[in-house]
Amino acid sequence: MSSWAIVAIAGIIIWGIVEIARARAGIITDEDGNQKIAKRKDEKSKAELMAAKRELADLKERVKVLERIATDGNTTDARERARIAAEIEALRGLPAAKEEQSE
Repeated sequence: MSSWAIVAIAGIIIWGIVEIARARAGIITDEDGNQKIAKRKDEKSKAELMAAKRELADLKERVKVLERIATDGNTTDARERARIAAEIEALRGLPAAKEEQSE
């Protein structure tokens, strides 16, 4: 065998090894020759992703509730509304008490 044939065979083998490694790593080439990493379709990772999304949604809901508890009753507007509501309720009971006393 000539030395050029040995070089050609070694080159083909190396090229094949590189292509197999790229395929295992998920590197693909589009029609323009650009290389991209292909997304893998692992069922386990999809289930984990969905569980993480559900947990994140639950945590966001808990934070909303905690923010509402921490801020709603403690603002000056909320205190003012509560004071006005209590005053209105007290005034509602006041005329009814006067009518009972006059009879």
